[in-house]
Amino acid sequence: KPQLVASNNRFCRFLEEYCPVVTETYYPTIWCWEGRVQTLLRPFITSRPQVLYRNELIKTADGGQISLDWFDNNDSLYYPDASTRPTVLLLPGLTGTSKESYILHMIHQSETLGYRCVVFNNRGIAGEDLLTPRTYCAANTEDLETVIHHVHSLYPSAPFMAAGVSMGGMLLLNYLGKTGRDTPLMAAAIFSAGWNVFESIESLEKPLNWLLFNYYLTTCLQSSINRHRQILEKLFDMDLVMKARTIREFDKQFTSVMFGYRTIDDYYEDASPCRKLKSVGIPVLCLNSVDDVFSPGHAIPVETAKQNANIALVLTSCGGHIGFLEGIWPRKCTYMDRVFKQFVQAMFEHGNKIFSM
Repeated sequence: KPQLVASNNRFCRFLEEYCPVVTETYYPTIWCWEGRVQTLLRPFITSRPQVLYRNELIKTADGGQISLDWFDNNDSLYYPDASTRPTVLLLPGLTGTSKESYILHMIHQSETLGYRCVVFNNRGIAGEDLLTPRTYCAANTEDLETVIHHVHSLYPSAPFMAAGVSMGGMLLLNYLGKTGRDTPLMAAAIFSAGWNVFESIESLEKPLNWLLFNYYLTTCLQSSINRHRQILEKLFDMDLVMKARTIREFDKQFTSVMFGYRTIDDYYEDASPCRKLKSVGIPVLCLNSVDDVFSPGHAIPVETAKQNANIALVLTSCGGHIGFLEGIWPRKCTYMDRVFKQFVQAMFEHGNKIFSM
């Protein structure tokens, strides 16, 4: 069974009644139970539900643009009125976009419940042009604040939640830690977030993890910025950036410099959500597996989470990073998908009961 960590007994009772999946035994797919295998296989095994998006480009204060992919769900039977249709903002991982299988599955789950979804694609990675020499990072929440304000201004009467995966979860937690209760979001779900960047990077630099994950992700990051080389080389030595062989080297030469950090350690300190957890002011459910090499079990801030009544951690012993595969042939629904579906439904339809139970 997963370990449910929450200091607030009311939140626990709420989850047990309306999100019972967090108390059920999780049975990982028996032939790929190890964390790294789960992580590697999920993108290839899971299906890719068909989703038709409506794209919107919005401007930022610094002259840049952000690409949003909307799933309006205009055929919703439960919420035919678009002005009050519940909305879920989805934040993909480090180099992820609205096309990732885990995002498509979240939208598929939301569609069955009648909800609307909008995917926040980080600058420059969803095919749109980079208008200014700036991309994104886990610590800077300005673009996310712009998106949340924009979505809320379009549908001020619609219940509004967010879900972040991996780096998207880190960014969302850093935003919530910064804003406290001053956010239009009523709740959030976080999946496979890296809680302490120093520990995550150290884990990913172990020889096997570097070979399986670190080097590949570094090349993905380089590929995502190389397309915008012409505008970025005004500020960066792109030849040096393209020589990076680890995420740490990439962040040292590019990310930390772009966002004005004195050292890479300053950036990693600011990007670590564990530092801001005490300030979160809305209900947040966080799912992690303790065998996730991107977010090692010993770095999950269990004691800090117990100090905030708004936080609930769900910790599984297996599942890897955005894995959580279950069943003999895990093509469709994963444990993570089920947690997402039950939690957003619980909050949208019974959220007013959370602190009265």
